[in-house]
Amino acid sequence: MGKKKQRIATDGGESLSQNPFGALDGLGGLPDGPSEPLKESAPVEKTSKRGQKNTNRGRVDIIRQTAHRGGKAVTVVTNFPPIEAGEKKELLKKMQKTCGVGGALKGGNIEIQGDKRDQVKQVLIDAGFKPVFAGG
Repeated sequence: MGKKKQRIATDGGESLSQNPFGALDGLGGLPDGPSEPLKESAPVEKTSKRGQKNTNRGRVDIIRQTAHRGGKAVTVVTNFPPIEAGEKKELLKKMQKTCGVGGALKGGNIEIQGDKRDQVKQVLIDAGFKPVFAGG
């Protein structure tokens, strides 16, 4: 069998066999720290946009459709930049609540019942998109 390792007691009775700071004892000629405290400089302006709302998330189109809907108007938001489906569902809920109507998420597009283009535009601006009225 192999040798048993000698263990160092951890109860504080013995000193360690090697002092990690022992080499620093010979450096007695080091200068003292600064004599006066450091002065506060002018506050640095933050350049990071982390934590701020993204205001340039891309263009989206807002279209009013009546075709194949029995003459009833529907507001459709299309051409989203690549965003998650969960975020689209959140936008849909905000739009439904703001407009006071129903809606659906179909084929990556958001459909809101009725002609609610102005209200939908405001929700999209608040979310950081650049909405554009497309179509007729």
